[in-house]
Amino acid sequence: MKPIKAAAIQMDISHCKKQDNIKKALRLSENAISQGAGLIVLPEVFSTGFCYEDLDNAGESEPCPTIEKLSDFSEQNSCVMIGSIIQKHDKEEEKENDHFTNMGFCIENGDLAGTYTKTHLFGREKGYFTPGDQIEPIRLKSYDLTIGMEICYEMRFPEIARKLAIAGSDILVTIAEFPNPREYQWRSLATARSIENQTYHIACNRTGTDPSSTFFGATMILDPLGNVLADAKDKECFIIHEIDPEMIKDTRKAIPVFGDRRPELY
Repeated sequence: MKPIKAAAIQMDISHCKKQDNIKKALRLSENAISQGAGLIVLPEVFSTGFCYEDLDNAGESEPCPTIEKLSDFSEQNSCVMIGSIIQKHDKEEEKENDHFTNMGFCIENGDLAGTYTKTHLFGREKGYFTPGDQIEPIRLKSYDLTIGMEICYEMRFPEIARKLAIAGSDILVTIAEFPNPREYQWRSLATARSIENQTYHIACNRTGTDPSSTFFGATMILDPLGNVLADAKDKECFIIHEIDPEMIKDTRKAIPVFGDRRPELY
């Protein structure tokens, strides 16, 4: 793995306004690219928000037009793009209705490198989405890099990040719509996941408002010791910082958490 500049986009998501959100996300991504970013992270369901009242239009069936637009951008700029959208799964014979998932994606140089379906749903999501049933990292080819992705509420489950780290993730990426008044919890959990897994952590949250919540932002890039390298506070912006693989190695050598684990006891 070579050093790579990672950028996290913190944006206010216009509720159910897909084209407006995509346009904004790409504009902010272009600005990040101009500062050398090779990896760009977008918030959870960045293109629509949790548009429960109009899921048929918010959700996308394969090949997913939003993914196609981001793939074009990724190819043109030779970059990686990570985020999630609402995916629509057409009804099958054994199911009466269409169903929807919160699909995380990772695009590398125009190609879909992998997806991750949110496995732990929170609150109202349980009434609209189908949870995923696999937690595996996504391997990038040209960057010699492995991404471990989790989505919002899942940051409260240390088992997810640890499984991804044991499976070889170089960077943990959390994409979220974490609302007020939980900023202290967000910052604490993001830091803990970084320290305990001795990995860089890109924790990308939204800002602004939707019909039911307000959002504090606090998008951060943390190093393997839990130090905050970049912090977006509450503004609509992007943050950027270099990811240095040597620091991961040095941290794990100095404090050999993974070698000292005793999984037979737990």
